[in-house]
Amino acid sequence: MAAEGDFLARYRAVSNKLKKRFLRKPNVAEASEQFGQLAKELKQQDCLQYAAFCNLAMARCEQTLFNAPGEALALTDAARLFLSSEKENRALQAPGFDEHLQAALNCYSFAVKVFIEMNQPVMAASLCLELGNALKEMNRPGEAVVHYQRAAELQTQTPIEALLSMGEIATCKILTRDYDGALSIFTETQLMCQERGLQLPGTSTPVGAFLDIVAKCEISRVLLLMLLEPPPQKLLPEHAQTLERYAWDKSVLQMACQEKDTESLKSLQTELW
Repeated sequence: MAAEGDFLARYRAVSNKLKKRFLRKPNVAEASEQFGQLAKELKQQDCLQYAAFCNLAMARCEQTLFNAPGEALALTDAARLFLSSEKENRALQAPGFDEHLQAALNCYSFAVKVFIEMNQPVMAASLCLELGNALKEMNRPGEAVVHYQRAAELQTQTPIEALLSMGEIATCKILTRDYDGALSIFTETQLMCQERGLQLPGTSTPVGAFLDIVAKCEISRVLLLMLLEPPPQKLLPEHAQTLERYAWDKSVLQMACQEKDTESLKSLQTELW
């Protein structure tokens, strides 16, 4: 409680400096620096949520100064601190309403917006991935999907990264038992890989990392189709063609799926690779 009282007193002292005085402009740059220093001290004392609030105040100062890089950095620091605070609460099984997680989501969202305005889509995408990974780790794959999707949209100039982000979307779909959705994503990813990936001269065969992604997508599609068992009249042409390529192994796969023999399926997956 003493640490909390000290924090509030110092926070208010810096905030008061931002209030307009008669014929005197507030020194916003100085206030920003002091909020940053207070944030560092609080972080060292493991007062993460208070440090995050100081970084938020710092971000507002940097916005007033039209310093977009400083604002983005402060927002990112605040987001990570709020997220760390949420993880600590969960580890301690402390009761709560996910308020620190919600604060982190808001900070990440604003930071992404600032990076996009600065024409830095790579930095914006990296924050989307960071948040998606955190949510997946916290057993919230359904919520992670939207952030992986945003990352993929921002990675149009880096095809490999965009395809990897789509792979994360498919993984989350599987974790939430949305197998039809996962199948759709793997199909879309494989098509994108074949259209946009590096290819052997004079052929349509992908090479390098693109070939690995195609292989993963195709094997995942085969296994999902065996799991879903769509009736012939509802089987899409591209899915029918995929199954035909593995007709030699289809009966074995069917037996393993029906018997829920996961060990055999793992072995078959390796053989398919």
